[in-house]
Amino acid sequence: MAEQRAMVVSVSRDDGHRFSKPTVGEIRLVAGHGVEGDSHAGTTTQHRYLVKKDPTRANLTQVHLIQAELFDDLDGFTVAPGELGENVTTRGLDLMTLPLGARLHLGRDAIVELTGMRSPCSSINGYQKGLMKQLITTDAAGRPHRRAGVMGVVAATGTIRAGDAIRVELPRGEQRPLGVV
Repeated sequence: MAEQRAMVVSVSRDDGHRFSKPTVGEIRLVAGHGVEGDSHAGTTTQHRYLVKKDPTRANLTQVHLIQAELFDDLDGFTVAPGELGENVTTRGLDLMTLPLGARLHLGRDAIVELTGMRSPCSSINGYQKGLMKQLITTDAAGRPHRRAGVMGVVAATGTIRAGDAIRVELPRGEQRPLGVV
């Protein structure tokens, strides 16, 4: 059996702060800024909740990535790319196990450096009632297990589209797990 290569399944962006993002043919990632034309792009946080707390906070959530395998694993829910607000839907890469600072080389030029896990907000239940329980589960020891994707900042500008390959570059030194951003 051939090894599945990591790839981009879909890309999405939205210029408004809506829950889902429409899929598009390509997105341009801009270093230090985010997804061109997306409401979450910028050097300071654009997330409405975080802006209220500190509008000068650095934007560690410029790009949201979710693995398509999550959609396959949701019990009783149907979710398609972009519907959970992600910019990049991937396949063949377990995003949730990557360490802090891992760099994802997307397509020919773009690089996203991972900053943390997404902590889904309650508006997910407004999208599909009960979905939040599928995205944050609890293990036997009572620890939360987040599955709503990862966040990152754009380290190198480039355009990405469905079908583009993804290459992972792990950080040097000690590998630290992703926290919540």
